[in-house]
Amino acid sequence: MRRLTVIALGGNALVRVGERGTLEEQMLHVEQSVASIARVAAQGLPLIVTHGNGPMIGQSLLRGEVARDQVPPMPLYVMGAESQGSIGLLLQQALSNHLRRAGVGREVVCVITRVVVDPADPSFLAPTKPVGMFYSAVDASRLAGERGWVMTEDSGRGFRRRVPSPEPLRIPEARVIGRLAQTGVVTIAAGGGGVPVVEGPDGALAGVDAVVDKDRASALLGLQAEAERLLVLTSVDSVYESFGAPGRRRLPRLSTAEAARLLAAGEFPPGSMEPKIQAVIAFLEGGGMEARIGLPEQLESILKGEAGTLIAPDGGDCGDGG
Repeated sequence: MRRLTVIALGGNALVRVGERGTLEEQMLHVEQSVASIARVAAQGLPLIVTHGNGPMIGQSLLRGEVARDQVPPMPLYVMGAESQGSIGLLLQQALSNHLRRAGVGREVVCVITRVVVDPADPSFLAPTKPVGMFYSAVDASRLAGERGWVMTEDSGRGFRRRVPSPEPLRIPEARVIGRLAQTGVVTIAAGGGGVPVVEGPDGALAGVDAVVDKDRASALLGLQAEAERLLVLTSVDSVYESFGAPGRRRLPRLSTAEAARLLAAGEFPPGSMEPKIQAVIAFLEGGGMEARIGLPEQLESILKGEAGTLIAPDGGDCGDGG
C-alpha cells in the first residue's frame, strides 16, 4: 500500500550546534539528511517533505540588524518566505541529484506555502517564541521602545525578541501539494511552519509577523493534503519515558491515548519533544493512520518498524512498511 507520507525534517538537520551555519555546512548536512529520503523516494512512495528553519531565520534577523542603517528592514513573515525558498532549493537540488544518480526520474518541486492563522489567537497578546540574536538589557530596552518588540531574558544568555506562535488553521496550497505528491512529484512544502497569514473580511490574505510551529503545520498539511502517514525526523532515535534520566525507557510503540497521557504528565520537554507529540496527536485524531518519530538516517528502518517510535490511533493496527 503506497501511503501518501509527510516527512517533517528538523531545522537542526541543516545547522548543528557550534557551527556558523555557512552555506557549505548547510549543503553538507542537507546531503546527509536527504540520502535516506531519496532512497525511499526511489521506491515510489508518494512524499511531501517539510522542514524547519530555526537557525536560518535567526541568521536573517541578524543580517537585518547588522545592515539596518543601509537597507530597509524586512518583516518577519517575508524572511520566513525567503528561508522557505533558500532551504527548499538546497533540499530540491540534493534530492534531485540523489535520484538522478540512482537512475530514478522522479521530479522534485518546492512550493512556497502559506498558513492561515487567527488574528485573535492568544499568542498575539502574549508572544512566546524566541527568535533572533541575544541583546544586552540596554539594547533590549531600546528595541522594545523603538520597535515595540517583546523582549525577555533567555536562560541567562541575554535578551531575545519573542514573537507570536499561533495555531495553524488552514493551508491554502494543501490540495495542490497533495495532488502533486500523489502524481509522483516529491513535493517540498511548509518550510519553517509556512508563511503566517490572516484572512480579511473579504477573504484577502495578508502576512503577519509570527512563527508557526513546524511540526503542527506539518500535521495540518498532512490532514488537508489527505496524507495517511506523518514521519517526524529529529535528533533522537525514539520517544522516551523519563528522557535524560538514568532509568529512561525507550517507547517503540504508543497509542494516541498513551501519548496524550504521557504528554499531560509532563514527560516531553517543551520546545523539544512536546510539540512533536502534540502534532502527532492532532494528526491521528484528525484522521491520520499512523505517525512515526526517529532519526533521519534511520528512515528506512523506521518505515519497517525496526527503529523509532510508532504511534497509532487508539485501537488501530497500521502494520509496518509500505
